[in-house]
Amino acid sequence: MKRENILTGSPWEDKMGYCRAVRIGNIIEVSGTVAIVDGEKVKADDAYAQTYNILERVEKVLEDLNVAMKDVIRTRIFTTDISTFEEVARAHSSFFKDIKPTTGFYEISKLIAPEYLVEIEFTAVVQ
Repeated sequence: MKRENILTGSPWEDKMGYCRAVRIGNIIEVSGTVAIVDGEKVKADDAYAQTYNILERVEKVLEDLNVAMKDVIRTRIFTTDISTFEEVARAHSSFFKDIKPTTGFYEISKLIAPEYLVEIEFTAVVQ
């Protein structure tokens, strides 16, 4: 089967040796994705805005692969503050309320930088 890597141009892709997403056949795996924290629309203390930003960005990555959010079968959500559950769940639901992929919500001690509250991984399968 053909392997298709989706690169975003991030310097971390070469530094770490990874890509944003990989598609092999009908399976798509999306790397852990954090928000673009701009200090205006997406702030370092706003778990809802960070989650929503991640979901918007991944939706675009999937579109580049001719895949849609409806094809997502699993999300894995990592947070540095479990008390943000309601905010994260509200943003997640705005994309997945009717799709209902399986998911997990995990508190971890740190992400790559202190301004990140949320990181999400995705698995999609196209039928």
